[in-house]
Amino acid sequence: MTVDKLQIIAINLTRRCNLACDHCYLDAHSLTTPSADELTTAEVNQLLDQIAQHHAETLVVLTGGEPLIRTDLETICAHGKSLGLMIVIGSNGALLTERRVIALKQAGAMGIGISVDSLDPERHDRFRGKPGSWQKTMNAIENCRKHQLDFQIHFSITDDNQHEIEDIVNFAEMSAARVVNFFFIICTGRAESVGNISALNYEASLKKIIELQQKYQKLIIRPRCAPYFKRVAWQLDPESALNRISGNDGDGCIAGTHYCRITPEGDVTACPYIEQTVGNIRQQEFQKIWSSADDFLALRNPRLKGKCGACEFQKLCGGCRARPLASGHGLMDEDRSCAYVPQNGRVIEPITRFDTAGLSWSDAASAKLQRIPGFIRAMIRTRTESYVLDLGEKIITVEHMQQLSARRFGNNLPWKRPGFGGES
Repeated sequence: MTVDKLQIIAINLTRRCNLACDHCYLDAHSLTTPSADELTTAEVNQLLDQIAQHHAETLVVLTGGEPLIRTDLETICAHGKSLGLMIVIGSNGALLTERRVIALKQAGAMGIGISVDSLDPERHDRFRGKPGSWQKTMNAIENCRKHQLDFQIHFSITDDNQHEIEDIVNFAEMSAARVVNFFFIICTGRAESVGNISALNYEASLKKIIELQQKYQKLIIRPRCAPYFKRVAWQLDPESALNRISGNDGDGCIAGTHYCRITPEGDVTACPYIEQTVGNIRQQEFQKIWSSADDFLALRNPRLKGKCGACEFQKLCGGCRARPLASGHGLMDEDRSCAYVPQNGRVIEPITRFDTAGLSWSDAASAKLQRIPGFIRAMIRTRTESYVLDLGEKIITVEHMQQLSARRFGNNLPWKRPGFGGES
């Protein structure tokens, strides 16, 4: 079935950056390098208008390069907020001063993802290409805490730092982060010269992330650019709540199905690691590109080749589509970075819905669910249903939702705040 609900869109606002990270997929330039042909404020705002018109519940990620270099970032955030969109920022954190945190929050930014690649300042600085960046990033986290701007920790896993996975999660919890995203590097941009994580450490890291999600109930802990996560989770426990909750719309690859990226020049690609463009928003309306681009249609109805096409986990995982391209092959070719060998078994179907017979939502709980942003509403619905089923109860109440959200977020969910269309 063709899927075309846009849940997340990433907009690379600039190629400029204050750092020089080894793994940068955009091959971002230095701060002093002139940036040619960036989308203007008006062009970005026009794009947001189009997104809001057709995909009102989409999460918009403003990133770079380093988006804080754009002096119009707050203007763009404010426009997105006025349209009812949820706007978040992706940053290395080094420029996130207290003044900037206040300005972004006032402009309507709902949160910010901050990159921390090691708790060892020297290792982080070496990875980021500039001495002193670790301390500035720590200052940024404290600035967000002080002014109650929600933040996530983004950690790029390599062979050199994969032993820090649990330490980073523990740090995130102590720092009051909402989420920890573990990114698995894809060799594009400057990352072509970065040693990727070994197949052995890749599998071990995914198992560790699953273990930590069970241990740290107040955090959301997620792998990114690691669709094999769904295979590993299934192999560990096919009946786990994790497999009930996300199905094929959760932790597998959503490039071109629920997600896409806009480059600083307006090109549209399926994800930041897929460089081939399917159109440009300066030449064609975004919605036309999203609904009809050949590569997007192929990703929504994939015909996988090689071992990916023969794998029993192809619907749960499907492999990363950027990795074959990065190694000079086609979009649907097998993902050679996956160590799993297909067992010639039946194709395992994702649990898109589980048995909820006899389970019902109270009117108050149903109304509360509708106030949750659309890009995570389906996940919250299935998570809550799974939770109530495990309790052995039949009617979902507001109290159940509060119990479940308190385990993960405390009582300060962003969509419960004034001005976000939820509860005051």
